[in-house]
Formats: sequence, structure tokens, C-alpha cells
Amino acid sequence: MSDKGLSVVIPVKGRVAAMRRLLASLRESALACEEPVEILVVDDSGPDDTRAHTESCATYDARYLRGPKHVGAKRNAGVRAAAYDLVLFIDSDCLATPQLLQRHTKTLRDAGDEVGAVAGPTFVQGVDNAMFRIMARSKLLNSAFEWPAQASRVGWATTSNLAVRRAAFEAVGGFAPRPLTVVGGEDVDLGLRLTAAGHAIVCDAEAVVVHDKSSIESLGTVCRRLVTYGRSGQWLLDVHPDRGRPKLNRVSALSATAAAGAAAAPVTAGAGLLLLPAVAAVLLTVDTKERLGDDAPTVAALTESIACAGLDWCFDLGEFLAAWQLGRPDRLFTGFGWTDEGFVWDREPEKRYGS
Repeated sequence: MSDKGLSVVIPVKGRVAAMRRLLASLRESALACEEPVEILVVDDSGPDDTRAHTESCATYDARYLRGPKHVGAKRNAGVRAAAYDLVLFIDSDCLATPQLLQRHTKTLRDAGDEVGAVAGPTFVQGVDNAMFRIMARSKLLNSAFEWPAQASRVGWATTSNLAVRRAAFEAVGGFAPRPLTVVGGEDVDLGLRLTAAGHAIVCDAEAVVVHDKSSIESLGTVCRRLVTYGRSGQWLLDVHPDRGRPKLNRVSALSATAAAGAAAAPVTAGAGLLLLPAVAAVLLTVDTKERLGDDAPTVAALTESIACAGLDWCFDLGEFLAAWQLGRPDRLFTGFGWTDEGFVWDREPEKRYGS
């Protein structure tokens, strides 16, 4: 039987400066919490970063644990070592707001027994540069972070800001320890299993986490994130096959077009090869218009929308690659249904996760 209190579990690899900022913010938030709080850092960094993390943990009175490679397995290890009956998951590139821990403990204590978790919103720090403006138009990058500010219940929530009853977490078996990707999809899977087992996930719009902008400023980082999200969606279809939905995957469509054009080239004097740029132009035009929304079509807005549409295709690339990796080419035009059962919207979200 766990003692009454809140254990904060943070998986990390590298990110020394970001982790130090997070630990400082959590210590400040713990001062406002009426229940005892412990912080557990689960790390698999190399030697230099390990030393830095252990020093940070000593400075901010956190427990340092060595952990496995996969993020879900790290969180499982943190829960096993935790002392308290409530557990908050937060990411190492985030910051806690002063009332975060008190909000989560109070909301969970006040909720009925059918509530197994509380999700709070994660807001990305704004920065006035082209990359952030492009990302702000994305249908894929940060939508799920903001759902707890738009809904009263969700079917799953990101583990950048999710508090759970330890008993409910353990009852469903915790996180999948080895999904397809090192990080990505394990939070969706956990949430869906909690919801299916009758442990509702309610939202607290005031339990806010701030996402550090430093981890999303480079184009390469954002592309890798989107490919990972897409790959994790195909793994989720393996474990939740009932959530498959027909989808016009752009990369699959362009690959099929290229194959058809190449096959037709000998009998069309090469004209079949024009199919690929034509189809790509149509898809890009449709996606650009969608991301432009109601904005005036200025040169800057159009440029950002075109860049965002192309960037979002990295998600489709991840789905495409994972379908082949998993031996499921029949899913090249199937996507995971991210929002359905378990979601109760207070207001319709502006962006949906995946399309």
C-alpha cells in the first residue's frame, strides 16, 4: 500500500540544462502542494551527462535512477521506485508552473473513483521566428498538448503533463516497455487502456506545463519528431486495430503515382513521368490552403503554409516507412484514429492530431 502523496517521474537522456530548469520549477511547485512530493529522474545518458544529472538531483533533492533505453520502460521503473499513491509524468524538456502539483493532487483527490488520471495542457513557449510560425500552422505537432484546455475528458493524453492514480496505472500494466519507437505512442496506448478499463481521464485546464522552446527550434528536430509520430501510429494500429481509419497518406499516394508513371512511360513517350509532379502539386495546394485557413494570402502566410504542409508530410513518411517495417503494406492508406471514444470537448479544437 503506497503512502499518500505525489511522485513525479521524469525520463531523460541528455538535456542537462533543460532538466536542471525543470527540477528548479518542480521544487518551486512542490512548495505550494499540500501533500508530500518526491521527484524521480530516470536516466540512460552517457557518463558526462550522468554526472551532471546526479549533481542536479542532489541540488534539487531529487532521486536519480539509472534506467533502460525506451521512455515507457523508464517511466515504469520510476513508478516501481515511487513511494506515493499518485504519480505525475512530465517530460524533461518542460517546465512546471507554480500551482501544477497542487492542482493535480487536488483534482485527483476530489474526483470520483472512476477517474484514473488527470491531464493538464502543455503550452509551447512562443518565439518570434519563422520555424515557430510554421509549426503554429501544423495540424500534427502540438495539437494533443492543448487538448486538456479544450476538453473535459480525453481518451488519452500526452505524458508531458499527466497525473495518474498508481493503482489504476498498475492495474492496466503500465506503459508498453518496447514499442516500435524509443519514444512515441506509449502515452496513447496507456491512455486508451486506462479508458477501456473504466479509469476515466479528466482534464484540468489550470494544471499547466510549459514546453521548452529549445527542443523544437530546428527543422531537423521537428522533422524527426513528425516521422516518429507517424511510425508510432502504425505500431498503435498493431495494438489497437479497431482504431484504423482510411487515410490519404501523401507519401503512399506519391509512391503509387511514381510507380504508375514509370510503368506508363514506355507507352506514353515519357509523358507518364509528369504524373508525379502533377499529383504532388495538387496535394500541396490542398494542404497549403487548409493550413492557411482564414488568413489573408500574403507572401509570408503562403510561404509559411507551404512549408508547414511539406513539413507535415514527414508524419506520412513515418507511417509509410513503418507499414513496410511491420510487414503491413495493406496499411499504406490507413491511419490511426487519434480522437474518438473517451473525448468530451468543451469547445471544438482548432487542430486535430493526424489527418
